[in-house]
Amino acid sequence: MTTAAAVFSASVLRIDAAAVSARLEYSIREIVHHQLRRRGVVVGVSGGVDSSVVAALSARALGPDRVLGLMMPESDSSPDSMRLARALADAIGIRTVTEDISGVLGAAGCYRRRDEAIQSAIPEYGPGWRSKIVIADVIHRDGYPVYSVVVQTPSGKEVRARLPLDAYLGVVAATNFKQRTRKMMEYYHADRLRYAVAGTPNLLEHDQGFFVKGGDGAADVKPIAHLYKSQVCRLAEYLGVPEEIRRRRPTTDTYSLEQSQEEFYFGLSLAQTDLCLYAADHGIPPEAAAEAVGLTAEQVRRAYNAIRAKREAARYLHMPPIVIDASETVR
Repeated sequence: MTTAAAVFSASVLRIDAAAVSARLEYSIREIVHHQLRRRGVVVGVSGGVDSSVVAALSARALGPDRVLGLMMPESDSSPDSMRLARALADAIGIRTVTEDISGVLGAAGCYRRRDEAIQSAIPEYGPGWRSKIVIADVIHRDGYPVYSVVVQTPSGKEVRARLPLDAYLGVVAATNFKQRTRKMMEYYHADRLRYAVAGTPNLLEHDQGFFVKGGDGAADVKPIAHLYKSQVCRLAEYLGVPEEIRRRRPTTDTYSLEQSQEEFYFGLSLAQTDLCLYAADHGIPPEAAAEAVGLTAEQVRRAYNAIRAKREAARYLHMPPIVIDASETVR
């Protein structure tokens, strides 16, 4: 082991959970009550660790009676999401509302448009089939990421096909209806209660563009967007988030086949992505980071390249609307 490699380890991401929680609770109170001038917060709870931590922090900061947990299932949602969201609400004492968004999505053509895009790659895809999209392993090849669609027939047979760019964009555009519809529901309840909307992205998602513009990327306050996933998990333990939620594999819960965030977007485990993101941002050479990450130096180099590419693509997602100054354009 080299000296540089010995210095870099997963310990760089350790946090004092009690101190971090106290700071975030104070910030949430100040932002919600004094900057936003709202009475409480709405949190979309999905049974995942990120939304659970945001809900728990908000309950501690504002009081459980000032937090509304919004559950928003649809036709492709896992039953575990609702069950675990209820378990979280019971554990921290917040009230919940359930909004089934399947009807809204069906009326907007979400499912039909998605199926049409998949059928351009797998023509026989139809009713009763299930699907997800996956990214090629980003650490074993250079170049642009390649996406494939994985489908399951009603009999249980799996079929995989590479997605042409137009088909991939069509699937993503259609499924983005889900995040945008959920955000619409969050703001409805926020408006009627005079609450703010609390966003749930962690640092990986926020930095790397793993969110939908105008969907889960929209919020009034984002309490954990500066925290690595491993740090969010440590906070979850401190805050008493139920163990089953903490053990749950991070999922998009967007497609009808079970799909992890790793296979859909990051291409690495979230623990490895945490370390690669930290190392890339702190100038740690791939050779020095490799042992801690559990990859070869060449694989870490490819991971760094993927991080930079995703960050560049995310610039558009982070941009506010561009207001054109007519006085500068009219002569």
